[in-house]
Amino acid sequence: MIEVERLGKRFRDLRRGHVVAVEDLSFAVQPGEIFGLLGPNGAGKTTAMRILCTVLKPTSGTAGIAGFDVVQQAEEVRKHIGFLSANTGVYDRMTAWEFVQYFGRLYGMPETTLKEEMEKVFERLQMNDFRDVLGAKMSTGMKQKVSIARAIIHNPPVLVFDEPTAGLDVLVARSVLDSILELREQGKCILFSTHIMREVERLCDRVAIVYRGRCLAQGTLEALRNEHRETDMEDLFFHLIARADESARATAPAI
Repeated sequence: MIEVERLGKRFRDLRRGHVVAVEDLSFAVQPGEIFGLLGPNGAGKTTAMRILCTVLKPTSGTAGIAGFDVVQQAEEVRKHIGFLSANTGVYDRMTAWEFVQYFGRLYGMPETTLKEEMEKVFERLQMNDFRDVLGAKMSTGMKQKVSIARAIIHNPPVLVFDEPTAGLDVLVARSVLDSILELREQGKCILFSTHIMREVERLCDRVAIVYRGRCLAQGTLEALRNEHRETDMEDLFFHLIARADESARATAPAI
């Protein structure tokens, strides 16, 4: 469902010249699987996800969603993907129902189908209590549920979640994670970005640890622990980051 092959993205900065955000990144995600992109802030996770969602174009490499190329067939990709981040906005002057309905119409859903799907989604996410509440009056948890509903209303096979629990309290974060697990049970292909180890251990079938735009390791949690002889996921993460920093220092040109 998601195919990423040697993906790269460079930006031009007036002071620093060419900045590498993603370099030679490859991975694949199958239906019914949650694949975690794990890395510190600035590792390149969000850039990679924005490329997959057709917001950015890659500098090199290829990426496909449900068999469609993210550059050559961007419109088809958008029909087959749902995206959610911690920064997803909710319009202040729309109710929860109006907001989700608006995005369903943008996806070209027939009105009868849209209403039926909205009823199912609002029931599944327990949103009926605030379906008529304006965005300006919603709590953070309400807004995040509305954002999830917006991302899944057109029933896409692929979902991309970029740090969806950032800034949420424990109860709301747990509700969001439960919703993601339910989506996996429905056979969705899910790409999940985070730097919270507990979320990784609870959700992810496989992970890729990304640092400075590059993939340091990928596989199941058990396989990575065995390979690197680390029982704790956080220790494993810091071990790989430290090793990458040491390698970078060793190969850096002398000043």
